[in-house]
Amino acid sequence: MRDTLEFFRQFRQRFETTGAVAPSSRFLASAMTRHLRHRPNRPVRVLEVGPGTGAVTNHIVRLLRDGDRFDLVELNESFAGILNRRFSNDPAWQSVASQSKVHVCPIQEFKPDGPYDFIISGLPFNNFPCALVEDILGTCLTMLHPDGILSMFEYMYVRPVRGFVGKRAERERIRKIESILQTAFQKHRVRRDWVFVNIPPAWVQHLKHPAAE
Repeated sequence: MRDTLEFFRQFRQRFETTGAVAPSSRFLASAMTRHLRHRPNRPVRVLEVGPGTGAVTNHIVRLLRDGDRFDLVELNESFAGILNRRFSNDPAWQSVASQSKVHVCPIQEFKPDGPYDFIISGLPFNNFPCALVEDILGTCLTMLHPDGILSMFEYMYVRPVRGFVGKRAERERIRKIESILQTAFQKHRVRRDWVFVNIPPAWVQHLKHPAAE
C-alpha cells in the first residue's frame, strides 16, 4: 500500500515520466514476462526499463535462476529507492539481489556490458517527444541479443482518442508517435497480448531484434 501511494504521488508530480495511473496488475505483469517464463535452459540477461515501484519486477525476480543477470533502469529517484529497499528487505527479491542492479539514469544513457535476452519496458511513450520515442525504441532494440525479445505495454486505444482531441500540436505529436510505434510493430512484432484486467486495459507488444527478421 505504501508503494502504491508513492506511485500516485509521483504520478501527480511527474506525469510526463510516470505515465501510468496505477501500478500494473498481475495480469499485465504476467503478459509482460511471458517470454521470460519460457526462457532457454541457460543463464540469461534481463533488462527492465522503467520498473516504477516494481509491480512487474515482482514477477521477474521469481523467474530468475542462478547465473542470470538482471539490470533495472529507472529515471525516478523515489522509485529507484523503493526498488533498492525491496532488494534489501523482500525475501523473494533478496534471493536475486547479488545478480541484480538498479541504475538511476535515462535508458539512452545506460551503458550495458552485453546484449539482453529479454527487455521489459514500462515506459510511457505517449508522454514523450517523438524524437525521444524513436531514440528509446531504437536503443532498446539494439540492446537485444539477436534471439532476444522486447516486451512493452500500451493502454488500449489511448493514442487514437488523443489524436483527435486537444490542441493541434498535441494531436500532431500523438499521431506521429502512433506512426512510429505502428511501423515498429509491423516490422518487429512477434506477438500481441490483450490484457483487460488492468487500469486501463492494455496491450503487450512483443518485438524481436532486427537481425532476427
